[in-house]
Amino acid sequence: MTQSVSFRITRTAEEVAQTLNALSQRLIKLEDRLENLELQLERQSSEANAMPKEELERLNGVDRLLTDCRDLLLRSEPQWVDHPNPVMCSEHDLAA
Repeated sequence: MTQSVSFRITRTAEEVAQTLNALSQRLIKLEDRLENLELQLERQSSEANAMPKEELERLNGVDRLLTDCRDLLLRSEPQWVDHPNPVMCSEHDLAA
């Protein structure tokens, strides 16, 4: 009886060791993937922030122009609105 109990304990311990080993390997792979993803993210972030100074200045200028145009449009009275003006008739219209 003692042998079968000992065998079960040994076998269970081996299974636990194999499971721990498999989990450790999986953890290592996940850590490697995470590190690679972090490096990719850093690279993409640095590339996005590496916009040439001239291009950034141009874009800022365009942004200022758009803001100025928007302000002008909001402050000015629309020219395309019909205002009540007296109707001017030509001599041709009066003769008819």
